[in-house]
Amino acid sequence: MPVEQFRFLIPSPRDVVEMLIVAYVIYRGLLFLAGTRALQILVGLISLGVVYFAALVLKLNMIATLLGVVFTYGTFAAIVVFQPELRHALAQLGRSRALTFISAGSGKLVVEEIAEAVDRLSRSGTGAIIAVEGEVSLDDYLETGTDMRAAVSGDLLTTIFTPYSPLHDGAVIVRADQIVGAGCVLPLTQFPVTDKSLGTRHRAALGLSEESDAVVIVVSEETSRISIAVGGLLHQHVTAQQVRDALSNSRHPSLALKPSAGEPSAS
Repeated sequence: MPVEQFRFLIPSPRDVVEMLIVAYVIYRGLLFLAGTRALQILVGLISLGVVYFAALVLKLNMIATLLGVVFTYGTFAAIVVFQPELRHALAQLGRSRALTFISAGSGKLVVEEIAEAVDRLSRSGTGAIIAVEGEVSLDDYLETGTDMRAAVSGDLLTTIFTPYSPLHDGAVIVRADQIVGAGCVLPLTQFPVTDKSLGTRHRAALGLSEESDAVVIVVSEETSRISIAVGGLLHQHVTAQQVRDALSNSRHPSLALKPSAGEPSAS
């Protein structure tokens, strides 16, 4: 049989480029969905799709019609169901890779001041929540609190969260080497939290980490434990050293939260 008849099976350079782009998009999409409720819903939709095509092949008209209606209006339902994921994805697309969590010049000093404050707050059993701005602006949340322009200081952070202080209930927002807001209200997570021991601070930390790339540090008032929310995940039982590592690793802060031997695991 002539080889020319199978020439269509040999991809051109343009076809190879298109396949690589599509494969990368699918890979990034699956990576984004991994560990979220969206992946479970996607698997359910794929199952419905298989049932729909099986109904068409077997000529089960009633089932095919019902599933056809579901798929027709399912797009609008998906927008509502996936609203948190879509907002998070758009925020990721809008990031500027030229920015970092903390400016390089004063980064070490800022990290040390925050870690020291968190350690002191934990030892004294004082609740706190500190959001370190990343590449996604937190200006919307600054409007809910008190505007500040102060250098990051362990003493100042400790003072802000002192009980009965006017600003101790809200969150502190850190931008580069400055505290730019205190007493700020953060969005609560829209996902169910199974751990009933987690309070409003932890839910707010998760909520902000779902909508931005901020590193949010929480000190529990009940247990004195330190937690870090990043990328929609809450890492509990964190040490002061892990706080330093997470803030120093501006590109991938979650990698610094992997427990080493002898340390409590993060979840």
